[in-house]
Amino acid sequence: MASAAASGFDGPLIPVHPKRATVFGRPAAASLRDLAEPVDLAFIMTPLQAVEEVLDDAAQAGVPGVVVLASGYRENGEQGRILQDRLTARAAGHGITLLGPNCLGFLNAHARVAPFALTIPLPLLAGPVGIALQSGALASVLLSFARAHAIGVSTLASLGNEAMISTSDVIDYLIEDDHTKVIGLFLEEIGDAAAFTAAAVKADQAGKPIVALKVGTSQAGSAAALAHTGSVAGDDAVIDAALRQLNVVRVTSIEELLSTAAVLGYSRWPAGRRMGAVTTSGGACDLIADRASGEGIELPAFAEATVEAISAHVPSFAEVRNPLDVTGYFLANQRTSTLTPSDLALDHAAADPALDFVIYTGLTLPDAKPPDEAMADALDARAAWLAERVASAPVPIIPIGSTCVDLSEYGRSLLGRHGLHVLAGIDLGVRAIGNALRWMEGRGWLEGRGNLAAPKLVTRVTPVSTSGPWAETDARTLLQDFNIPVVPATLAHSADDAVRAAAGFGYPVAVKVSSAAITHKSELGGVALGLSTDAAVERAYDQVVAAAGDEAIDGVTVAPMRKGGVELLAGVTVDPTFGPVLAVGLGGIWVEVLGDVSLRVLPAGPAQVRQMLGELRGLPLLTGGRGQVPADLDKLSAVIASIGDAALSLGSALRSLEINPLWVNGDQVEALDVLVITESEPRS
Repeated sequence: MASAAASGFDGPLIPVHPKRATVFGRPAAASLRDLAEPVDLAFIMTPLQAVEEVLDDAAQAGVPGVVVLASGYRENGEQGRILQDRLTARAAGHGITLLGPNCLGFLNAHARVAPFALTIPLPLLAGPVGIALQSGALASVLLSFARAHAIGVSTLASLGNEAMISTSDVIDYLIEDDHTKVIGLFLEEIGDAAAFTAAAVKADQAGKPIVALKVGTSQAGSAAALAHTGSVAGDDAVIDAALRQLNVVRVTSIEELLSTAAVLGYSRWPAGRRMGAVTTSGGACDLIADRASGEGIELPAFAEATVEAISAHVPSFAEVRNPLDVTGYFLANQRTSTLTPSDLALDHAAADPALDFVIYTGLTLPDAKPPDEAMADALDARAAWLAERVASAPVPIIPIGSTCVDLSEYGRSLLGRHGLHVLAGIDLGVRAIGNALRWMEGRGWLEGRGNLAAPKLVTRVTPVSTSGPWAETDARTLLQDFNIPVVPATLAHSADDAVRAAAGFGYPVAVKVSSAAITHKSELGGVALGLSTDAAVERAYDQVVAAAGDEAIDGVTVAPMRKGGVELLAGVTVDPTFGPVLAVGLGGIWVEVLGDVSLRVLPAGPAQVRQMLGELRGLPLLTGGRGQVPADLDKLSAVIASIGDAALSLGSALRSLEINPLWVNGDQVEALDVLVITESEPRS
């Protein structure tokens, strides 16, 4: 009832109660079946055991939609899941659309309707940000921050258990909603990756940014953990990679979520990363410069004409540079005109051809209307001038507060009258702009990529009969079938065989035990490197065989050593939500320690792999740093893409495919060791 009033709802609102004749002073119907005329929605606030009966009543009354508040369903384990499945089937059988259960409803600020079971902070501001939450009570927190910073909401939906209406459904709705310019998500899980992917692709194509706060982390499954890939491609890391591939901006807090949505919902979108900044504080300039550097935002020097024009409006001791401090000189002196020096400097900065956008901290909002009418009128005139410049300047102007403080009622009113929005502080504001720029740069990448969670397109199918790790010879054959270069090797069954193989390759050589049962050979002493004599090979043969203990072995592999170059990990593991995921990392045996890894949900072609290599902190080692021979990144990218193809060829049997190390030296690329793990009977 309170939420209906807060939203300005003025339509019929009918209480239904089996025992009370009146509720909140309104006449109550005993049952939905007793309604005098059809209604659009029933908000069901009964205990769990009564919900299905109410659904039957709703069907008889011709009610097309219901919100179910009750909990005790899927979130309560297997018995609750059974109850939820039955509830969903009952609603579907009646042709009723159900939101929930275990949810708090929704609000639509533009339509002025709010079947919503939480207090709505007043005033409720209608605006461009649509929100879907897999949470209940946090909706109130989110609305409070939005109110405090004059961020208007279009629709907000608490999804609960998503028995029928899912996050993807709400995204689809918000894409179609003309009032929504940007979509915000609070996610605890991505239950249906295919539907989420399709919705994200549709949003990108429609030019509607998605900003997501995804919470919760966990480790990858134990089967994948047999390979290094499993430990570096944890569930949360995969979700992070998938969201980036879908051009969904991932944030880490409610404040960042709403601030980023505000930039995208209220500001004109910049064409590039070249930022100008106009402030009244040298300290603010330093803070802006630091935050901009962290976001990869450029602060180019002003053009000479801009410097000359601004110099006429600032004290002689002020240094005219970007970011600009017009100094506090004029703040301490009586005003002689409506516009301040910072306003005039902003006008010139916004005309600078070297800039793509300008941030401005010069509009300070008081807690209350100034008691002096002349001062109040001057502030109102400045706000009107700034609004006009924001709308018409050659590049976007983005007003930012110096700190993240709540707006006063007067401040919200002043901004609202002039259609202005001020971001909540330099720290949040610049971070939000960085997020927005990343979305703009990623827009359009999704063309033809809407299949991240769909069945993977494979050009070849590899039959699988093995459950568990493969024999090394079989794993090498798989790579060779996909034209992946593999270091030459001989399987020896005696020390004499090993010596002959070493002589054939030429010293130095590497010797390692070959056994499907031993996945981490080096940890057990099953690998000997840099062997330069026959005697050393004989000793190494006995050593690695002894390291196997009681495990069955196929023999001992002898291979030439590779000098120089860089060692990489390139592997594929299977995420329970998004399926096969490619990991590329720098460091060989150190990959887990260094954590320098890039991930992509498969399929990923050579161009995407090239992007992955560009994301590694160790990229300079591949491009000639520290005296290394520059790697042929195109050839390397093609080989790694083929590793992904080989993994996909294993279909649902795939658990992990890992090459560690993958050696690259100039245009030479070779797999030095390979581990393949499959399950011949796919899991149910």
